[in-house]
Amino acid sequence: MLKFLKSLFHINLSPRLKPEVAIECVDDAKTVFDWCSKGSDPQFLLKNHTLNAGWYMVEIELRHDQPCADSKIYVDYGEGFNEDDSFSIPIKFGRITKRLIYLSSPVQALRFDPLETAGMFTIRHFHFVKLFPFFAKDRLSQRLVNMHFKFRNMSKESALKHIYEESNKKGCGWQELALNYYEKTFIKKRQVRDYAEWIEKVEINNLKSRKYYNEEVGRDVQPLISIILPTFNSNIDLLKECIESVINQTYGKWQLCIADDASQSSMVRDCLKKYQELDPRIYVDYRKNNGHISAASNSALSLVKGDYIALLDHDDILAPKALQRVAEEIVQNPQALLLYSDEDKVDKYGERYDPHLKPSWNPDLLLSQNYICHLTIIKTQLVSQVGGYRIGVEGSQDHDLLLRCMPYLESNNVVHIPEVLYHWRAISGSTAQESSAKNYAATAGLKAVSDYLKREDLSATAEPGTVPNSYRVRWSIPEPAPLVSLLVPTRDGIDILKPCIEAILSKTNYSNFELIILDNQSRCKETLRFLEEVTSSDSRVSVHRWDHPFNYSAINNYGVGIAKGEIIGLINNDIEPINVLWLTEMVSQAMRPEIGCVGAKLYYPNDTIQHGGVILGIGGVAGHSHKYFCRNDYGYFSRLHLVQNLSAVTAACLLLRKEVFEQVGGLDEKNLAVAFNDVDLCLKVREEGYRNLWTPYAELYHHESVSRGADNTVSKRRRAQREAEYMRSRWGEQLDSDPAYNPNLTLVHEDFSLA
Repeated sequence: MLKFLKSLFHINLSPRLKPEVAIECVDDAKTVFDWCSKGSDPQFLLKNHTLNAGWYMVEIELRHDQPCADSKIYVDYGEGFNEDDSFSIPIKFGRITKRLIYLSSPVQALRFDPLETAGMFTIRHFHFVKLFPFFAKDRLSQRLVNMHFKFRNMSKESALKHIYEESNKKGCGWQELALNYYEKTFIKKRQVRDYAEWIEKVEINNLKSRKYYNEEVGRDVQPLISIILPTFNSNIDLLKECIESVINQTYGKWQLCIADDASQSSMVRDCLKKYQELDPRIYVDYRKNNGHISAASNSALSLVKGDYIALLDHDDILAPKALQRVAEEIVQNPQALLLYSDEDKVDKYGERYDPHLKPSWNPDLLLSQNYICHLTIIKTQLVSQVGGYRIGVEGSQDHDLLLRCMPYLESNNVVHIPEVLYHWRAISGSTAQESSAKNYAATAGLKAVSDYLKREDLSATAEPGTVPNSYRVRWSIPEPAPLVSLLVPTRDGIDILKPCIEAILSKTNYSNFELIILDNQSRCKETLRFLEEVTSSDSRVSVHRWDHPFNYSAINNYGVGIAKGEIIGLINNDIEPINVLWLTEMVSQAMRPEIGCVGAKLYYPNDTIQHGGVILGIGGVAGHSHKYFCRNDYGYFSRLHLVQNLSAVTAACLLLRKEVFEQVGGLDEKNLAVAFNDVDLCLKVREEGYRNLWTPYAELYHHESVSRGADNTVSKRRRAQREAEYMRSRWGEQLDSDPAYNPNLTLVHEDFSLA
């Protein structure tokens, strides 16, 4: 009866879709797909079937061979198809994707664009469900409070009230405004396609509204910033543009220290002399012998008079307010030893693209990759203390310099400026030249990381990472290897529990572990029989009964109390290891004294990403990084392949030292019985000064929430809402500013797209 009250009828439109543009039927027994998209704009049409006006829930399940899929529906009210009457639907791989739409009048025809690329696909489900208005409004408000940052912390009723009040002020209908907000929760912005729009609508507006340094602080406290610029046979036009970008800075207290590394071109020297005569703030050292970039950079350092040094390449460009923003941050953070900004690239036509919007201070990410890059500003005293640039690491000399500074750096003396202040010139050479340069830089970078580990006497080695210009640090495990207690809560579910336990026992090379199964009132005879068999056949396995209502936090706290291991592993009963060294990798990270919680790379059974770490603030509390990306995708600036510090990781597979778990009081049994207890645990651990970490080198499958089920009842949804509200009240401000994420990135989607 309740289901009837929510909806009027279902319409299965799959059989009525007719291929119209760039779609062919596949008649090949070797493939599982029914259709082939032949281009970037495939189209199905549905004619001669009128959809009446009103609210509908569109349900689509699309199987495809692409990394991701964005579908779109166009409706024709009698005047043809247009963008104003279209609905975006980012497809969830392997699941039915749902979204609400409102049809303002009867529809004469419908167009369905399944993909935005060429590829293979099958439509497994394509339904329109007619909804009663009250239920449609409930679903709309629920998505807004779950997914739209503007309505975070609100109840559904408060969100609707806010929209009513705003619509009255703006003089528009509440439904129009509500649907506009709702639509934005489905837009998955592409970095390349939408960056120009973001610059115009976000960056420029921010620049106009910001009160900059010169308006706030007297000139008598302005820091002198010395920019070092090594040159060698530079392209004259690009060099001029580079120097002009310094001269045109809105902040005037700078010194440009140029070291020309014996350029053979007289045009370069003539150009530098001209600028030296033009502006007394420009200093040039004309080197007589070519010593490569590290030696030239040291010559530039010898000219420095400022308290801070900024690094600039001879063909790159500073944003006009770059030094002004740096000076502002220096005044506000006098303890700063390192400052860095976001950056992008600029092509030969002057078009900006590929923005790198970075996290705050992230030491383990810096070991994996020089994510800081440009614009980098370092305290002059620190550069002098570490000896300037080192000869022998040319190609990764900046990364090496940062690594030699790293022992002196911590989160309170490193400042990240989340603004694009540096434009990196992307000028391609020949393929052979580019390949040689990349190999040269990768070799130098590996030496820089290896030498850092040796200098700091760390028990670890470095090797090339799985993506270009990245590095993997292998941390050793103490002897004897610590005992690990893996806790697996379960209730019945033999079909998922058995593969989980058997995979852990057979696909784990790390030998010193105990497997504690926490049985939460299992009744299934087959499950109970399996528990008896596995405990009798393997001495590492024990079963302990938890005869209370389900409470994930309480069950695991109980398990920690009986665990004998130095390290605790929280493991879901729907986890299956893939690589046999998964536990070795996680233990090696968890034993580092500065590290708290360690998370793994988890996949759905269809080899898409389930967990690449947790990002705070997404959907209101937290979401999973890169969810639904394909297994081998690089992710945002390769982050799916890099060890990195994150604010939180999922407890579906989480390791930490038992002393740390007990230090923070374990999991919150009272307020977080089911959801967000892992995020809360990680934040408590971070609060105690430990760094949480995610590693892509521990890979497992995760059949997410198979054992517990979805939050699809009224009582479950209310419980989930209470737990979300508790997290907002407990950690509110921290949930809105994840240091492992960039504030210019979305808090709606889990794909690192622009906000």
